[in-house]
Amino acid sequence: MKDNTLSNLELAESLFIVNRHAKTAPEPKHLYDIKKYTIDKLLKENRAKKVGLHFSDHPKFSQQHSTLLIEIGGYYFHIPAHKEDFQQLEHLGKVDQSYRNPKPKLSLSRAKRNLYQYLNWKQSNKQTPAFQTTAQPSMLGQPTGSPWNQRRRRR
Repeated sequence: MKDNTLSNLELAESLFIVNRHAKTAPEPKHLYDIKKYTIDKLLKENRAKKVGLHFSDHPKFSQQHSTLLIEIGGYYFHIPAHKEDFQQLEHLGKVDQSYRNPKPKLSLSRAKRNLYQYLNWKQSNKQTPAFQTTAQPSMLGQPTGSPWNQRRRRR
């Protein structure tokens, strides 16, 4: 199997890129799914470590909640915490805003390809449009039959 060739660092860099793009994507569900399944698999293989719990910067329904901090290859990620995490892990308080993960030089397509390879998923060939419009096509740029600088004659 090919997934043995990807180191924890390569997987962490790929996760970082996918997560960063998911935060600004118009439809981020698939990117967050990739992140979730990758982290779950890394935890099962003991290649990722649960560090502790943090208060979330984005309260749900005006209620404070906690997220689980995961360490993979020197990179840190937050995922939703489970009930057993509260019993087993230390609560670290607020997120340290001064810490940032290193910025990898990796394209989104390469990052997705790495994670698909690790998850043993097939990448779809279908390209999804960045946006879909329902507006009719514009007539701008279409020939009108007369030069732009001449008036039509009245009859």
